[in-house]
Amino acid sequence: MRMVESEKEEAPAVEAEGKVMRWSPYERVARMASGNAVVVFSVSGCCMCHVVKRLLLGLGVGPTVYELDQEKGGREMQAVLAHLLSGSPSTSASSASASLPAVFVGGKLLGGVEKVMSCHINGSLVPLLKQAGALWL
Repeated sequence: MRMVESEKEEAPAVEAEGKVMRWSPYERVARMASGNAVVVFSVSGCCMCHVVKRLLLGLGVGPTVYELDQEKGGREMQAVLAHLLSGSPSTSASSASASLPAVFVGGKLLGGVEKVMSCHINGSLVPLLKQAGALWL
Protein backbone atom coordinates (compact mmCIF):
# COMPACT_ATOMS: atom_id res chain seq x y z
CA MET A 1 0.00 0.00 0.00
CA ARG A 2 1.44 3.32 -0.99
CA MET A 3 0.59 6.16 1.36
CA VAL A 4 0.89 9.55 -0.26
CA GLU A 5 2.12 12.50 1.76
CA SER A 6 0.10 15.68 1.40
CA GLU A 7 3.07 17.86 0.47
CA LYS A 8 3.69 15.78 -2.64
CA GLU A 9 0.16 16.20 -3.90
CA GLU A 10 -0.39 19.87 -3.15
CA ALA A 11 -2.60 21.49 -5.74
CA PRO A 12 -0.18 22.44 -8.52
CA ALA A 13 -0.19 25.90 -9.98
CA VAL A 14 -1.10 26.31 -13.62
CA GLU A 15 -0.31 29.40 -15.64
CA ALA A 16 -2.96 30.57 -18.05
CA GLU A 17 -2.76 33.95 -19.73
CA GLY A 18 -0.28 35.22 -17.14
CA LYS A 19 -2.45 34.21 -14.18
CA VAL A 20 -1.53 31.52 -11.68
CA MET A 21 -4.45 29.16 -11.11
CA ARG A 22 -4.87 26.18 -8.78
CA TRP A 23 -6.53 22.89 -9.64
CA SER A 24 -10.11 22.71 -8.48
CA PRO A 25 -10.96 19.95 -5.97
CA TYR A 26 -12.68 18.02 -8.78
CA GLU A 27 -9.58 18.27 -11.00
CA ARG A 28 -7.35 17.14 -8.13
CA VAL A 29 -9.56 14.12 -7.47
CA ALA A 30 -9.56 13.22 -11.17
CA ARG A 31 -5.77 13.54 -11.46
CA MET A 32 -5.11 11.60 -8.26
CA ALA A 33 -7.62 8.86 -9.16
CA SER A 34 -6.08 8.27 -12.57
CA GLY A 35 -2.50 8.18 -11.27
CA ASN A 36 -2.45 4.45 -10.39
CA ALA A 37 -4.31 1.21 -11.08
CA VAL A 38 -6.12 1.29 -7.71
CA VAL A 39 -6.62 4.45 -5.66
CA VAL A 40 -8.40 4.66 -2.32
CA PHE A 41 -9.51 7.99 -0.86
CA SER A 42 -9.71 7.49 2.87
CA VAL A 43 -9.80 9.19 6.26
CA SER A 44 -7.49 8.20 9.11
CA GLY A 45 -9.35 6.21 11.73
CA CYS A 46 -12.30 5.32 9.48
CA CYS A 47 -13.14 1.66 10.11
CA MET A 48 -14.79 1.12 6.70
CA CYS A 49 -11.76 2.67 4.99
CA HIS A 50 -9.58 0.24 6.91
CA VAL A 51 -11.76 -2.69 5.81
CA VAL A 52 -11.43 -1.77 2.13
CA LYS A 53 -7.66 -1.25 2.38
CA ARG A 54 -7.21 -4.61 4.15
CA LEU A 55 -9.38 -6.40 1.58
CA LEU A 56 -7.32 -5.02 -1.30
CA LEU A 57 -4.06 -5.87 0.44
CA GLY A 58 -5.36 -9.38 1.14
CA LEU A 59 -6.05 -9.83 -2.57
CA GLY A 60 -2.46 -8.83 -3.36
CA VAL A 61 -3.20 -5.29 -4.53
CA GLY A 62 -1.05 -2.38 -3.37
CA PRO A 63 -3.44 0.55 -3.66
CA THR A 64 -2.36 4.16 -3.54
CA VAL A 65 -4.08 5.63 -0.50
CA TYR A 66 -4.85 9.30 0.04
CA GLU A 67 -5.78 10.13 3.63
CA LEU A 68 -7.93 13.19 3.00
CA ASP A 69 -7.83 14.39 6.59
CA GLN A 70 -4.08 14.87 6.05
CA GLU A 71 -4.32 16.49 2.62
CA LYS A 72 -4.46 20.21 1.92
CA GLY A 73 -7.92 20.80 0.49
CA GLY A 74 -9.04 17.40 1.78
CA ARG A 75 -12.47 18.59 2.92
CA GLU A 76 -13.23 19.98 -0.51
CA MET A 77 -12.11 16.72 -2.12
CA GLN A 78 -14.33 14.79 0.33
CA ALA A 79 -17.28 16.88 -0.80
CA VAL A 80 -16.47 16.13 -4.46
CA LEU A 81 -16.23 12.41 -3.72
CA ALA A 82 -19.49 12.46 -1.76
CA HIS A 83 -21.15 14.10 -4.74
CA LEU A 84 -19.71 11.51 -7.15
CA LEU A 85 -20.77 8.62 -4.92
CA SER A 86 -24.26 9.89 -4.17
CA GLY A 87 -25.11 11.70 -7.37
CA SER A 88 -26.75 14.51 -5.40
CA PRO A 89 -25.79 18.13 -6.11
CA SER A 90 -25.21 19.20 -2.50
CA THR A 91 -23.66 17.35 0.40
CA SER A 92 -22.93 18.35 3.96
CA ALA A 93 -19.58 17.80 5.68
CA SER A 94 -20.98 14.93 7.76
CA SER A 95 -22.32 13.07 4.73
CA ALA A 96 -19.03 13.72 2.91
CA SER A 97 -17.03 11.87 5.56
CA ALA A 98 -19.66 9.12 5.69
CA SER A 99 -19.20 8.51 1.96
CA LEU A 100 -15.59 7.40 2.32
CA PRO A 101 -13.82 5.26 1.32
CA ALA A 102 -14.00 6.01 -2.39
CA VAL A 103 -12.26 3.44 -4.57
CA PHE A 104 -11.10 4.01 -8.13
CA VAL A 105 -9.96 1.12 -10.31
CA GLY A 106 -8.27 1.90 -13.61
CA GLY A 107 -9.06 5.59 -13.15
CA LYS A 108 -12.81 4.94 -12.92
CA LEU A 109 -14.91 5.23 -9.80
CA LEU A 110 -15.84 1.77 -8.54
CA GLY A 111 -17.67 3.06 -5.46
CA GLY A 112 -17.64 2.93 -1.70
CA VAL A 113 -17.37 0.07 0.75
CA GLU A 114 -20.73 -1.42 -0.24
CA LYS A 115 -19.85 -1.61 -3.93
CA VAL A 116 -16.35 -2.99 -3.28
CA MET A 117 -17.73 -5.70 -0.98
CA SER A 118 -20.53 -6.51 -3.40
CA CYS A 119 -18.04 -6.94 -6.25
CA HIS A 120 -15.84 -9.09 -4.03
CA ILE A 121 -18.73 -11.35 -2.99
CA ASN A 122 -20.14 -11.77 -6.51
CA GLY A 123 -16.68 -12.47 -7.96
CA SER A 124 -16.35 -9.44 -10.21
CA LEU A 125 -13.69 -7.57 -8.18
CA VAL A 126 -10.68 -9.70 -9.14
CA PRO A 127 -11.40 -9.47 -12.90
CA LEU A 128 -11.72 -5.67 -12.56
CA LEU A 129 -8.40 -5.51 -10.74
CA LYS A 130 -6.74 -7.71 -13.38
CA GLN A 131 -8.15 -5.58 -16.19
CA ALA A 132 -6.74 -2.44 -14.52
CA GLY A 133 -3.31 -4.04 -14.18
CA ALA A 134 -3.41 -4.23 -10.39
CA LEU A 135 -3.23 -8.04 -10.35
CA TRP A 136 -1.23 -10.32 -12.61
CA LEU A 137 -2.38 -13.76 -11.47
